[in-house]
Amino acid sequence: MNDLYITTSIPYVNGAPHLGHALEFVHVDALARHRRHRGGQVRVQSGTDDHAIKNVSAAQAAGVPVAEFVGANGDQFAGLAAALGVHTDEFLRTSSDPRHAAAVSALWRACQATGDLYTKDYAGLYCPGCEQFYGPAELDDGSCVEHRTPVVEVTETNWFFRLSRYREQITDLITSGRLDITPLERRNEVLGFLAGDVHDLSVSRPAARTHGWGIPVPGDPEQVVYVWFDALTNYLTGLGYGSSSDSETGTGYRRWWAGGGERVHVIGKGIVRFHAVYWIAFLLSAGLPLPTRVLVHDYLTVDGAKIAKSGAQAADPATLVADYSADAVRWWLLRDPAPVATTDFTIERLVSAYNRDLANTLGNLAARALTLSRRDAAWRTAATTDVGDDLLRQSAGLPAAVDQALARYDFRTACEAIAALAEAGNRFIEDETPWHLAKTADAGDTHAAQRFEAVIDTILAACRVAADELVPFIPNGATRLAAQLEPHQTKPAPAFPRITQQETTT
Repeated sequence: MNDLYITTSIPYVNGAPHLGHALEFVHVDALARHRRHRGGQVRVQSGTDDHAIKNVSAAQAAGVPVAEFVGANGDQFAGLAAALGVHTDEFLRTSSDPRHAAAVSALWRACQATGDLYTKDYAGLYCPGCEQFYGPAELDDGSCVEHRTPVVEVTETNWFFRLSRYREQITDLITSGRLDITPLERRNEVLGFLAGDVHDLSVSRPAARTHGWGIPVPGDPEQVVYVWFDALTNYLTGLGYGSSSDSETGTGYRRWWAGGGERVHVIGKGIVRFHAVYWIAFLLSAGLPLPTRVLVHDYLTVDGAKIAKSGAQAADPATLVADYSADAVRWWLLRDPAPVATTDFTIERLVSAYNRDLANTLGNLAARALTLSRRDAAWRTAATTDVGDDLLRQSAGLPAAVDQALARYDFRTACEAIAALAEAGNRFIEDETPWHLAKTADAGDTHAAQRFEAVIDTILAACRVAADELVPFIPNGATRLAAQLEPHQTKPAPAFPRITQQETTT
């Protein structure tokens, strides 16, 4: 099994994290845990994008030094990951990590050595939210399609990257499958962009406009490196690229990026172009290996409103965890959102998904079977072997079903398969009525006693498989359920206690 290096995107830290950030954290954590659960080796990286101009503006508005501002907000992102039970091997902050400036400079010089960087005067339409220039045809009545805010006209002297040089090469990488973009809809969007006019990309900003915040362009201190060139390099920084003392590229880089494993970025749909076009071009220019997959999740809304880093519609994920548990939040983020198309979050949907699938279905099934299995009876005997074949086959097929769904980056289908096994178990127990079998066995019916044992064994086997497959999705709940199912356990507290909707959570 190949090594897996998997990353979240690194968000701007001009505000507190919102539910969309929680979704990405949990997606990456579940994919990483699943690979480890199957015996693979995984490295996970996340972090914060500190050098955005919007961070500077937000810090000025708050009256706080920008380094202090991004540090405090970055702590909230790290805290959210911990609250959700998300494990990262590296949480990299681009402004304070001493390795990052060296990595950015190394990538810049590598691109410069191939003749792909040059300076020119430029006037263009700029979206501060995206931190990028747009052509008129890419706007909606003069506004950025992503942020729905008017762009501003900016004139300045910048360094440019010869993006146009790599259009055909990137197109070939995608169409050949060497660079996989999932889902298909996002792949097609990227190919549509590449089929049009691809212009060279501005990759620096005047230091005066950023108030000196950012990494200076090597050899040109009057300019700072464009935030996206800076931010994307983080995927290499954490592996030692450009700053390792033991080699030019670092042992981590050699294994996780230049080795033969998988290199996977998990991102939101609004930043596909940066990862599937710009980042690929930078790496091609520098002669470095490419990511193997870009997995793209869609957006969430909250009570029908677009999520923002401020306002009630942000649905503070840390508060949700405190009110409803990490299990409940993780399960909703994996179980409900559609692979393609915006999904609306409500507290009612969170509570319903958890109670329906975990408390009422899987948890209840395990509790019923365990209660019956611990029933005192003088007739306890060996089980028959011809009971519950369909449920056993469904149990045996669950790991492959989960594997196949996650290979498609489809958490909803994977979670549905686990829930479906629990539903099948509940139908089985209702059909077999083991409580009636026990009463018949009490009256001396040996066949009823044997069938009772077989029914309970089959249900508990299904619950064990479900608990094992839940490990990547809700590790805490999976551990509680697995402990319950250990032989000779006294009656424990419910693995998935029911939750009720709080009056206020945001």
